[in-house]
Amino acid sequence: MMERKSNAFFGCLLMGVLLIGILFLHSRYRIWTESDALQQRREMVRILGLSDLCLFTEARYTRNPSLADIHTPFQDHPMSFEHFPSGSLVEPPPHWLQPSVN
Repeated sequence: MMERKSNAFFGCLLMGVLLIGILFLHSRYRIWTESDALQQRREMVRILGLSDLCLFTEARYTRNPSLADIHTPFQDHPMSFEHFPSGSLVEPPPHWLQPSVN
């Protein structure tokens, strides 16, 4: 028996709508569970008058380490040395130091 193309389309559409709904529910759950941390960050931003956290002005991976990817310091060459002084002062974010479970 041949399935109609419209059934496949509506199946994909339903899966997409369900996925978007799950993403909205997840974001609300994260806001609800991390409301204290969000409130502390809002208070720090209000007190310091920050638009975004900027620790150093040299390299983009030292400006806000939580937003940089792991390979950014080595973008020129995988074995290149750190050539910005601030890179030696900033520790990697804690989630980079945890071993990944594969």
